[in-house]
Amino acid sequence: MIHFTCDMCGKEIQAESDQRYVVKMEVTSCSTKQPLTEADLDQDSLQAVSELLQSQSITGMNEEVPARQTMRFDLCSQCRLKFVNDPLGIESPHFDFSAN
Repeated sequence: MIHFTCDMCGKEIQAESDQRYVVKMEVTSCSTKQPLTEADLDQDSLQAVSELLQSQSITGMNEEVPARQTMRFDLCSQCRLKFVNDPLGIESPHFDFSAN
């Protein structure tokens, strides 16, 4: 017997009584190379490059990201509603707790 679990909340989805939803996502590399303009050349991007280098770990910089990635998720009815209303999780509450 095949068992399904909601990938968002972890609830077991009963095949006979619960509705199960499948979310399929694809992430692809999108290269829209635009010619450089004078404004691009006038910008001083040294600070932006410095911040990018500081935010990346040494090992993370050497890993290649696949040009195409597909993902599949099983959702229960409640999590399907949450996902459809806020697919990127932008409106979800975020908590910033202190370090103490």
